[in-house]
Amino acid sequence: MKLRNLAGTALLGVGALAAVNTGLRYEGELEAPLDGDDGVFRWRGMDVAYTEAGDPDDPDLALLHGINAAGSSGEWRAVFDDLAADYHVIAPDFPGYGRSDRPPLRYSAALYEDFVRDFLADLDEPAVVASSLSAAYAAGAATGDDSGVDVSGFVGVCPTSTAGPSPPKSWLRELLRSPLIGDALFNVIASKPSIRYFNADHGYDDPTNPSEEWTDYEWRTTHVENARFAPASFVSGYLNSDLDLAAALADLDVPPTIVWGREAEVSPLSDGRELADEADARLVVFDRARLLPHVEHPDRFVETVRESLVAGATV
Repeated sequence: MKLRNLAGTALLGVGALAAVNTGLRYEGELEAPLDGDDGVFRWRGMDVAYTEAGDPDDPDLALLHGINAAGSSGEWRAVFDDLAADYHVIAPDFPGYGRSDRPPLRYSAALYEDFVRDFLADLDEPAVVASSLSAAYAAGAATGDDSGVDVSGFVGVCPTSTAGPSPPKSWLRELLRSPLIGDALFNVIASKPSIRYFNADHGYDDPTNPSEEWTDYEWRTTHVENARFAPASFVSGYLNSDLDLAAALADLDVPPTIVWGREAEVSPLSDGRELADEADARLVVFDRARLLPHVEHPDRFVETVRESLVAGATV
């Protein structure tokens, strides 16, 4: 009888957990976080969503968002319109993120490196502004063998090739991928208190900078179906790149610019100085900013991008 009661209690607990997970799922349609024309880049059987704005006859400028639990093209919301005044701006949601398809793959750095190379190759010698890990993917796409993509400019925001444990933790990835416990754990990671904590502790120097509306969007984008699979690879280290980032930046055919927030702690400014020295890159430091200087100081960031791309055009 006791065993039967224990089994019944366990089943009730499993059922309750499944119900909570289902109840937290966002069932609505995730809206575009940027103002512009929405499009789809068909890649390896997936629909990759992007937003574009500006005159198509202007130079192409690709904005590549950082990789994290709540990543999306909305990272560029504070600078997208202003950059579109001078450039044909295209901002995709990476596969597994935002409004793009999110199949339950074991996402990897190699997959994203291939995606970035193919996406940029579809544009007309684009300039690139890329954040965090995506900067490493883009630098790799623009250098290397004969398959490298020609770019007309390069700006990296707190660029890094490593943003998770090294070596990767397969047990952590598989735990987060699991259908019941993984769902529940990711719901904790992607809860509004967790999002607010990450934004205040890592993303922004001013914790009041992200609006409640933006926090709501980040929550929604982490609660659509299959939202946990790409972040499972991120937090377990499988999206770390093997690229020698400094060497790749030094090999670019255009002079790279690195932008860094002085108050950044997860990727401290000392890392930015070392990277800039090794890559012989221009380093622009934003005071009162952490990992998202383009959100906290959009006017200065747009000015920095314009200066950097003008410099690249004169090479």
